[in-house]
Amino acid sequence: MGTQLDFLEIKGVKVPLIYEQDTRLPISSMQLIFRNGGSIMDGDHIGLAKLSAKMMNEGTKSLGSIGFAKALDAKAIHMSASTGSETLVLEMGSLKEEFAVGIELLRTLLQEPNLTEESLGKVKAVTIGSITRKENDYDYVANQLLKSMLFAKTPLAEPAVGTKESVEAITTDDVKRFLKGHLVLSRAIVVVGGDVTHEAVREHATSLLETLEIGNAGTLKHYMAAATPQEQVLLRTTDQAYVYFGSPYALKVGDEAYHKARVATYILGTGGFGSRLMEEIRVKRGLAYSAYARVNVSNSNSYFMGYLQTKIDSLDEAKSTVNEVIDLFVSKGVTEEELEQAKKFLLGSEPLHVETLSQRLSRTFMEYYKGEDLGHSKAELEKIRALSLDDLNAYIREHKEIMELSFAIVTQEDDVKDESSDK
Repeated sequence: MGTQLDFLEIKGVKVPLIYEQDTRLPISSMQLIFRNGGSIMDGDHIGLAKLSAKMMNEGTKSLGSIGFAKALDAKAIHMSASTGSETLVLEMGSLKEEFAVGIELLRTLLQEPNLTEESLGKVKAVTIGSITRKENDYDYVANQLLKSMLFAKTPLAEPAVGTKESVEAITTDDVKRFLKGHLVLSRAIVVVGGDVTHEAVREHATSLLETLEIGNAGTLKHYMAAATPQEQVLLRTTDQAYVYFGSPYALKVGDEAYHKARVATYILGTGGFGSRLMEEIRVKRGLAYSAYARVNVSNSNSYFMGYLQTKIDSLDEAKSTVNEVIDLFVSKGVTEEELEQAKKFLLGSEPLHVETLSQRLSRTFMEYYKGEDLGHSKAELEKIRALSLDDLNAYIREHKEIMELSFAIVTQEDDVKDESSDK
């Protein structure tokens, strides 16, 4: 029957249930996804969402982290908590016959998470260690610098994992308040798949959700990237220059022209060999091993961004090439051959995107989460199939804002006089 969308009414709240039965393997999985529960909701405590999710991985108060892990291992059950920018996710996977046991353990975790000072100290130490390692990951550093420029003075400018100082300052009370406010019915979406019947799913999900408070659904703001071009340079000991670039993009979730953006950005930068950026930067000029660009569109933000890594002495040429390629792309558009090649790939690769159960569940979830009709992805492919060259080039010309590029660069100290610059 394929993936289905249903609703469970719990305490007067309609909770979406996305479900697909697949009996080919005797396994099942469940995700509890909580909207408006990701790092964008950190508030004054940067890194709080991710730290709170890690605390949910510390088991229950009665069993402790080791005891809870043993209980999971005894039944070959996987359980984890994680966050994205916008969501907090609890996931459980098990063999078919242990699904009910997994649900019960997940219920216990929701009722009595191990939010002790000891657990918090351990999680903080691991998190701060990760932050320290990231300081030498110049891909991460340049990417974070770009976000801080494009989304200055918004939650998106801050590192999701937090800083050493912000993580150290988080208390158990902060974690308790965050989880109490976000693990609530009003924000919940249930995603279940595998060798389990619809009736069993509804029964288990209902019993699990009844342990949650109704809570507040919350709101999610949408942030556009800064329109004024900037450049910032960080000086580090490195043999390569790491270059991230980005600009605003006037596109939001649900935009009727999203299929045009997919085709346009595929030709410009997401198509690997054959894309404009890869051809000019790697194939023709040998400035980088790879170069890409894409459009990020979510409920909370929209922007155009790209990346390349180049030799120190090729930095200026690489930057100017990026500008030239994008300027020419906007002013002249694409060719009929490029459009046909993009169509062939996007349409031809579609079976690869829905061949697994997790892919199908994920697609249906994203359609619902973005407020689209179920089956929207298939309808979008038909729009791509029918897209004409004139319509695509007219769309590209309308989006001159991507030419307003900001650059975030990590490079060798000896080759740059000032520690940072703005223009």
